[in-house]
Parts: sequence; structure tokens; C-alpha cells
Amino acid sequence: MFRIENGRLIREYDHERLWIEPWGHHSFRVRASYAEITNEEWALLPPPQQQADIVIEEGAATITNGNIKAEIRKSGQILFYNQHGKLLLQETEKTYQLKYGGRELRATPGGSDFSVKLRLESNPSEKLFGMGQYQHSFLNLKGCTLDLTHRNSQFSVPFVLSSEGYGFLWHNPAIGEVHFSLNRTQWHAPSCKQLDYWITAGDTPSEIEENYAAVTGTVPMMPDHAMGFWQCKLRYRTQEELLQVAREYKRRQLPIDVIVVDFFHWTNQGDWKFDAEYWPDPEAMVRELQEMGIQLMVSVWPTVQTESENYAYMLEKGYLLRSDRGVRTQFRFLGENAIFDATNPEARIFLWETIKQNYYDKGIRIFWLDEAEPELSVYDHDIYRYHIGSSQQVGNIYPQKYSQTFYDGMTAAGQSNIINLVRTAWAGSQRYGALVWSGDIHSSFEVLSIQVRAGLNMAIAGIPWWTTDIGGFHGGDPQEASFRECIIRWFQYGAFCPVFRLHGDRHPFVAPQGTKGGGLCGSGSDNEVWSYGDEAYEIFKTFMHIRERLKPYITGLMREAHERGTPPMRPLFYDFPQDKEAWSIDDQYMFGPDLLVAPVLAEGERQRSVYLPIGSLWTNAYSGETFHGGQTLLVKAPLDQIPLFTRDNADLPILC
Repeated sequence: MFRIENGRLIREYDHERLWIEPWGHHSFRVRASYAEITNEEWALLPPPQQQADIVIEEGAATITNGNIKAEIRKSGQILFYNQHGKLLLQETEKTYQLKYGGRELRATPGGSDFSVKLRLESNPSEKLFGMGQYQHSFLNLKGCTLDLTHRNSQFSVPFVLSSEGYGFLWHNPAIGEVHFSLNRTQWHAPSCKQLDYWITAGDTPSEIEENYAAVTGTVPMMPDHAMGFWQCKLRYRTQEELLQVAREYKRRQLPIDVIVVDFFHWTNQGDWKFDAEYWPDPEAMVRELQEMGIQLMVSVWPTVQTESENYAYMLEKGYLLRSDRGVRTQFRFLGENAIFDATNPEARIFLWETIKQNYYDKGIRIFWLDEAEPELSVYDHDIYRYHIGSSQQVGNIYPQKYSQTFYDGMTAAGQSNIINLVRTAWAGSQRYGALVWSGDIHSSFEVLSIQVRAGLNMAIAGIPWWTTDIGGFHGGDPQEASFRECIIRWFQYGAFCPVFRLHGDRHPFVAPQGTKGGGLCGSGSDNEVWSYGDEAYEIFKTFMHIRERLKPYITGLMREAHERGTPPMRPLFYDFPQDKEAWSIDDQYMFGPDLLVAPVLAEGERQRSVYLPIGSLWTNAYSGETFHGGQTLLVKAPLDQIPLFTRDNADLPILC
């Protein structure tokens, strides 16, 4: 029943094969199948050479790797303990009444895949965090049901951190769902080859997060030009329009690091090149921007229009996502489109070579990888098939491979410190320089509040580079007083996010200026910092300069993210795990170890309660007043201030 092979503990019973092996510090990878176990390393990096302590006894076996131990009982049930003997997690026990246990692999009739369920029991009072980004108001996910699938603004990154002292990665890119119920956690993938997960133990959230980063990778070091202010709108329609905006920022002596060319600057979707009618000299544009100290970011979509000059070749070579039945139109937006297959290594090379010729060789060093779910007109995953398998089985890995396409190409071109904006991510995306933003969200205070929780859970899920469209994407009229207040509060929050980026589709709509190529798509109204009136402009300027002064501090945060996987923006419990109250605060966060941020999240609010964690001395960044931790204060929040507290006399240049 039990044996040791290649450093792993193996249990074989009937047709099931079960492997438990050390995979990183204080961690295991667990796999089970009724067929041959496969070695895909979807998110996990190859493990270092490790020796675990394996003990096989009559009817049971244990394997210990540092601070985590797994016990397999005679029945096949698995239980996990930490180094203190605390039970962290256990599979549901199979009984003669229920006739099911923790692991269920049900074969698809006539097929080679399985419907896989994993049922786990833990402390009902535990708190759970991570899992990527979902548009709900919960930071603690205990009690939530989550779809394991990507959508515009919903990103499934299936790593969860428990207040009980463990981290768990569902190492499976299949479409599925998870239920974090009180009585048990249940993971389900209706179509996959095997059960596959990774688990780690740690005494603190930072230990758990660092163990996870060590086996899935860390972000590159963020380049200096990404740490300041990014200007974007929907959409700069011409080269001259964009340059005029950049020149105005410099004339006003405002700090700006990046400006963005958004979608439909191209001839056709899938041509991946500027439309010369509207962008006649990209090299000159890039040179002028770089002389002003501004980097240009360009939007790239994975959509390939039937009229594209590359469509026929990519179809012939198998570089497009297949449709097993029905027509091949997978996305409809200003044309009929198929999707570039990022899981095909040859397709990745082809796309990068095209991008390099038409963008990179013109001096562009940052890309906006939009539509990265990929966005499909109909999310019937049983229709679609990638190079590496059906969308049902592998669909969630697409954005990781999309980021890898650019990371590999830019690395081969000699670039380091790579960062690319991408609308979706999966586990492991961070190691390919993925900066994720919250998608096409609505412009409102309610949605701003949701983003605070979403960004913190994204950070715990192992994606430390995250941002939002400041002001939201859909809606918002610069002439309306209520929206001006919303974008002011959003801008203040954005100044203390890993990336500080203004974007949005503002009202009223601006009609298209042509009938083809770069003129086919309309735009939104102005969305520059001077577009919202004098009061907003002065507040925006203040926070742009605060961000600029904080760059040395932010550089240190980004180095920690690169070296250890430490998220720059994190929930209070990350730095104060011994403070029980910190585990319940969901509308404040730490921006690095020394700055507590409490965003204002309601219209008309001019004060808010702020909890100061135990064990530190806190200083109000505006008044200079100091307070001992372990108390809640009612803090003034006039329109030109966001409550900020520095920790233990940290010398941060918040005020001039």
C-alpha cells in the first residue's frame, strides 16, 4: 500500500495512485489519479533537491518536511499538521454511510479525463484570504463560493492563505469552482487529468507568502520609470494628440513617468502595428517622449480579425484558438475575431517577432496586454481547444502564457526589470512581470470600496503588482461634482497602490473620426489631471508630488517583492499577525511596513474611523499627533486628505 520512491511517499490502492512529496520549504505537492500521474508544472517551479522524513508503519504513513507533516491513514485520508502538532487541515473522512471521502475522481464516460473534487475540513472560525480578484465586498473569503474562471474584472488565482497557519494552492488550470463553507472547503474541476495541489505551513502570513513565492516565482525588480505617475485615457486617437498631452504635463512641471496608447491604434486586430494615417512616425514620438523622461506603453490585444494580414498564416500554422464545433468567431468587437493561442510555443514566438518588428524596435519597452482572459463572446469552455488541451482543462492558464510571450521575448532582447500591464493573471504570472489591473469596472464609490478588498486579496494570492483605473473605467463625467469627489478619493487611494495610474472612459462619448483602422473606434472625454476643475487639480498635484517623494521608499518595497515575494500593499494582519483585530479590518492596509493607509470610501465623508494595530506607535502624517496602537480613532478626512499614519517614527516625506 505504501512505499518510498524518488523522495516521495506513495500510496497505491485499487486503481488510485497518490503522491506526496516535498516541494519547497515547509511544503508538499500532493497528486492523485486513477491513471498515470503527470508532471506538468503549471505554476510551480522545479523544486530543489530535498529530503523529507518518511515513516511507514502498519496501516499508516507520515512524511515531514520542515514545519509541515502529512499523515496518510489506512483509509487513505490525509491530515496535515504543523511543527507544533496543530492540525491544520484534513480531508473529509470516508464512512460507510456517506460512501465518499476527501478525494473523488470520477471518470468521464468514454473519455480519459476525470471530474475531480477535493473535500477538506478545517476550523470553522478560520479566516481565508487570497484567490485573486472578485468583484464582491469580502476580504475574508470564508463562506464564499468562487468560480475558478477568468472574466473581465474577475481573475482566478487559486492560492488561499488561512489564519490557521497554512497556505494552499489549487494547482490546476481547469475551469471549476471552490466553496469555502463553514463545514468544509470543496474544490471542483469537472474536467482534468488528476488531483494536484500544493500546501505549506508557516507561523506568520509573511512566512507562508514567502514559501509560496519561492515555488511559483517572484516579480522582477520594478523599473524606476514604473514607480511614478501613469497617464492614460480611452483613447488618444492620434500621435499629435498624445504628444500634446505629454507636453502639457511637462509645461506644468508635473511628474509623469508613463503615457499610454490604448486600443485601435492599429490597422486591423491581429496586424499588431500602428495605423500610419494616425500614427505616422512612432520612432519620433518615442524619442520625444523619452527626451521628456516619459516611457510609452502600447496596448496589444490577442484578437486576430479575419481581415488581418496575419489571419491566414496563423490559421494555417495552428496559432489560433480552435473551436471544436460551431464557427470559429470567438470574439466579436468591430470585426469577427479568433484568439491567439498563447499556449503554443511557436505561436508565442511568432507574436513576439511581430511585436518586436512593429513596436519594440521602435523603442517601446512597456506593453498593455489587454483582453487577457481571453475575453470570449460566449464562455462555453467545452467549445474551445488550445494547443495543450481543451479550455475546460487548461483555460485558466492563458493569461500566464500571454505574459510569458512578452517576458521571454523582452528577456531575449536583453531587457531586464520587465513590467507589462495585463488584465488577468493566474498563479505564476508574477514571475513574467505581470502588473494586473482591476478591469473595466464602474465609476462609483461602491466600486472603489470593492477594489480595496480586491487588491488586498490579489496581493495575498501572490500577485504583488496590482492597480486600478483611477476613477473607474465605465462612466464618470468630469463636469459632475459627485464624480469629481469620487475621482479625488480614488486618486488619493491610487497614490498608495503599487502602480499609480489614471485611466477611464469618460462622458460624453467622442465619435469615431474614420471608417477603418485607427479611426474606427471612438473615444471618451478628457481624462487628464487638469480635466476636473481647479480644486481637483490642486489635490491631484499634491498627491503626484507625494508619490514622487516616496519613490525611494517604494523602491525598497519593490526590492522586497522581487527578492522575497512580499506584497507592497497588504492587509493589516500581514504585519501584525498577533493582533486579532487586524485580521478583521478590510478597509485599511499597509503600504510597506511603515505606512498605514485608510481610504475614504463614501461620498460626502469627511472623517472616518481608523484602527491602529497593537505593538507600534502611530503618527498622523498631517497633524503630527502620536498614538499607541490597539485603539480605534475617528480621524479627520477633509477632501484634500486621505488618513495616513506612519509607524514607529518612520521618516517618510508625506508633507513638503
